[in-house]
Amino acid sequence: MARRPTPLLADTDIFIDYLNGVQRLKEILDSPRYRVYYSVVTKKELLAKPGLSSTERRRIQQLLQKHRLIPVDETIADRFSRLLAKYAKAGLHKADALVAATAWSRTLPLVSRNSRHYRFISEIRLVDLSKL
Repeated sequence: MARRPTPLLADTDIFIDYLNGVQRLKEILDSPRYRVYYSVVTKKELLAKPGLSSTERRRIQQLLQKHRLIPVDETIADRFSRLLAKYAKAGLHKADALVAATAWSRTLPLVSRNSRHYRFISEIRLVDLSKL
């Protein structure tokens, strides 16, 4: 019997590395072993890069179409506010809080190269890339 794909929420840096040709990320994002989700903030960060060519924009859009966008809903918005209030002194940025709130609300493990942005957030499970 086929195994169900492992769900993951990928941070923006994971998609950037993929687009830059990092083989390990190609293995993960292109694998049927994983069901990859992303936050609306990731889409914004990727597509709002200054000086993006039409070819780069098309590559990003094609990559994102292969995966699942999670739009902001009431639960994510509420958890975003709660995380910002709780972790303001730890230096949690709004974009990272939105990604973390998405992971928390959907109970998705978060994969990011920027673990320092998330490691202090007890509400989420951060996954080490080397363990995938």
